[in-house]
This record gives sequence, C-alpha cells and structure tokens, in this order.
Amino acid sequence: MLDIKRIREDYEHVKERVEFRGKGSFGLEKAKELDEKRRALLADVEAKKNKQNTVSREIPKMKKAGEDTSAVMAEMKQLSQEIKEMDGRLSEIEDELHEVMLNIPNTPHELVPFGKDDTENVEIRKFKEPTTFDFEPKAHWDIGTDLDILDFDRASKLTGARFTVYKGLGARLERALTNFFLDTHIYEQGYTEILPPFMANVKTMTGSGQLPKFEEDMFRLNKRDYYLIPTAEVPLTNLHSDEILDESELPMYLTAYTPCFRAEAGSAGRDTRGIIRQHQFNKVEMVKICKPEDSWDELEKLTNDAEALLQKLGLPYHVVRLCSGDLGFGAAMTYDIEVWMPSYGRYVEISSCSNDTDFQARRMNMRFRRDGGKPEFVHALNGSGLAVGRCTAAVLENYQQADGSVVIPEVLRPYMGGLEKIEAPQK
Repeated sequence: MLDIKRIREDYEHVKERVEFRGKGSFGLEKAKELDEKRRALLADVEAKKNKQNTVSREIPKMKKAGEDTSAVMAEMKQLSQEIKEMDGRLSEIEDELHEVMLNIPNTPHELVPFGKDDTENVEIRKFKEPTTFDFEPKAHWDIGTDLDILDFDRASKLTGARFTVYKGLGARLERALTNFFLDTHIYEQGYTEILPPFMANVKTMTGSGQLPKFEEDMFRLNKRDYYLIPTAEVPLTNLHSDEILDESELPMYLTAYTPCFRAEAGSAGRDTRGIIRQHQFNKVEMVKICKPEDSWDELEKLTNDAEALLQKLGLPYHVVRLCSGDLGFGAAMTYDIEVWMPSYGRYVEISSCSNDTDFQARRMNMRFRRDGGKPEFVHALNGSGLAVGRCTAAVLENYQQADGSVVIPEVLRPYMGGLEKIEAPQK
C-alpha cells in the first residue's frame, strides 16, 4: 500500500510512476479525492468537538451561578447528534479510501524500463549457452513418462488437469532439489528455515497483496475464510505483521519449503503440458526484511542467492529486469531468473526476485525502531529459491541422454543416494 501522505504531498510524481506501468492510474485520483474529503470532514468534526468540550466545561459554572442552561443544553444535544452523524460519514469515507488504496500498485523504481509486456524485459546477464544435443531431444513430459517417474494420467484421475503424480526416482529427484535448495540457503547463505501453515486467513492474504486483487487466482476453503497459499511469501512476510522489530533484528533472512496452490485463472492454453504451470507445485521461497536504506543491495544479494543454485546445478539461465508492463503488483523492481528449456526453445521463469519496498509493510503494519527513534516501516523482499517443479523439468530436459536416460547433476547425487543416472525401468 502506498503512503497516503506521499500521494497528498507529491501527487503528480506518484501519478506519473503509477501510470508508467501503462495500465492507467488504478484509482489514484479517487484516493486523492477521498483523502481531501476525509481531511476536510475531519477538520469540521474536530472543530465541533472542541466547541462541545469548551461549552461542556462552562455548563457547570453557569448552573452554579444560577443561570438558565436549557438553551445551551439543547444546542449541545444538537451538536452531539451532528458529531455522531459526521463520525459515521468519516468512517464510511475512511473505509472507502482504504479499499481504493488496496488496489493501487507500488510505484516502479526509476531503473525499471518502460515496456508493454514480457517481450520488452531487458536481459542483464546470462550463465552458460543454451544446451544443444546431437540427437532429437524430448520434452520433459515425454522423458518423465518414458522413465516412469511422472504420471499425468493418474493425477488427472485423482484430481484433474494440471496436477502431476511423481513416482519413484521422480519423487526422489523433486525431494532432492528441495533439500538442496534449503541446505544452500540455510548453511551457506544465512537464512532461517520456517515451516509455516499452508493456509492463510484474509488478513494475511491482504497484507502480502494477494487480496483483494488476485482472489480469482486462489483456492478458498469452503465455509472458511482461509485460502491455500499461492506462495510461501504470504506467511513469511506476514510472520512479523503488527509488530515493531528492533533495529538489531535486521536484516532478517527467512526461507521455507511449501506446496503452492494457484487457480491459474486466465491462463487457459498456456503451458498446459508437463509441470511448468500447475495448480499445485512445490517451491522454496526466500524473504528478506530489512531497513529501507539497505533494500536495494539486498535485492542484488537475493538474486545472486537464487542464481547460485542454478550455477551449482549447471543449468543455463539468464537474468532479466522486468519492464513496467510486466512488473508485479507489489514490486518496485523485479529480476526474473529464467532457465533454458530445450523443449520450448526459450528461457522459462524459475525465480522472480522483487523489492516491494514498504508496500507490503504498510499493509501488514510491520515496523522497526532505531535506537530511541520513532517506528519506521521496514522494506520487504521476496524471491523463489527456486520453483522446484520447474527445476525438475529443467534437469530432465537439459541432462537427457540419447539413450533416454537422464544424468543427475553432481550436486544432487548425495541427496539421491549416490545415484548418477535415471534410466528407464527394465521391461
């Protein structure tokens, strides 16, 4: 959520940055109008309350002096009714303003390039050249089926489309990647592991920015105000909501493995085969909570932490800075890390690392206090470290062999019991 004071005092610049996204002003004018109306009404209410307090202190003196107070009492009764009605209108305006503010996105950083969609994102760097083969490579869904480690048909029977059953070494590979990611974050990069609930309430979803804007993309539990989490970012960022942290606790690095649940509304026909776009998938998430002056350095470190995983796996990837039209709702700037997928003939997102500045912190009321100072809003950052299912697909495709087997990256072998290769079962 943006700072209403910033909108009030620097409206034209905020409007320019919000409209830089290329999708209008998202109700910014309405927010300004409601804020002006609220402040004018508040001034009137305060003036009437001051008058009420002043006269109320005089009434006992009038009575003691034997003066008739009936007219003054009648005036105060009328004034009290007016204040009650104005307080009601003020509450309505504040509620409306809050709802409008919840739907206004973060302002893009000045380094964010202008563009209409993901085709205009800017490549920053890349690691290794795309994988080439001296045979006709297969897509991961065919590799997984041929090796009998992915079962799409039975998943469809159990649940429906866009679900996958991992079998045998497929399940073990997914688990190996998850543990490798967590171990690297914890033991090499200094993150604290969290195992959060996989459901979140409305307040938590609103705090991280999923509600109200993205409700159609989520799964809501029947007869409960709980949602299945779309990412561990939701519980991790909200872990210290409504708290004032001590400066000494920052920066805070958190990581978690969770399954993620997304309805994928509006994505019909996109990546429908395989495990790239699923209703349920596994992901390891990284979240950083830090002081405002540190957040841009922390974004670079966060992105490097995610890249280190792909480098150890030996998977080709590149890093792009998202343009204005592709930037997420809460992000001020985002780096996407995209891994090379031979079956697609292009790079596919496997991590999105964002600095949300104080946008989420204001929604969650998460602050910190410097020594002797007033509470300030923290900055919150998040990034996938990494999307496990997509990494499984990338390993299968990039490490496939002419005989149909898949070589296991060396860094994963300790997690696979020393196994060096996944081969088709003997018939």
